[in-house]
Amino acid sequence: MYQCSYCGKKGCKSYNEEETLAVCAGKSSAIHEEATRLFQEEENQLIARAAGKVEIQGYGRLTRMEEVMDFCKLCGYESLGLVFCSGLSREARTVTEILIHHGFSVNSALCKTGSLPKSLVGLEAADTHSNCADEVMCNPIGQALLMNEQKVDFTIIMGLCVGHDTLVMKYLESPMTVLAVKDRVAGHNPLAPIYTAKSYYRNRFFPED
Repeated sequence: MYQCSYCGKKGCKSYNEEETLAVCAGKSSAIHEEATRLFQEEENQLIARAAGKVEIQGYGRLTRMEEVMDFCKLCGYESLGLVFCSGLSREARTVTEILIHHGFSVNSALCKTGSLPKSLVGLEAADTHSNCADEVMCNPIGQALLMNEQKVDFTIIMGLCVGHDTLVMKYLESPMTVLAVKDRVAGHNPLAPIYTAKSYYRNRFFPED
């Protein structure tokens, strides 16, 4: 079992093999030999180089939105897809306007596209907001297929629910990134509760038995 989250040594950051855990993910040579081989593939080389350049050029200076655009320009991605939650429609319009202003073309797809009923996946009335099994469900598979149909170069995922983002990632054919994730309680900033997990949120994350 790999336990990097418990490692305070981080020897992998300095090539210091002595500063590692007894069972270290960095010592799985077969895995990293395969990763090294895959990094040589043309598309992976392009993405990794662009990611490295964006990291250095934007470090502590550029917002994620700016970094996404710089990354796309370095990769030569011109046709972008935007798949988003209906609850972030206003934000999606602004993101689209920003991208178009910077020379990108944008295909966007709302989560409710297709108007499929929740009963399609076996949800019952009690599992819905309206107490009706035919309530329109989110359609991340449809969102992905729409982007595939348009053959976008790159897709931006914005505010999809947990699980819906899983399905859109499963079916997208283009490379992708996440601009924002859904957290209705924390204002779409899921790390905010993590920062207080040992204090204000202790009883929620670490309830006593």
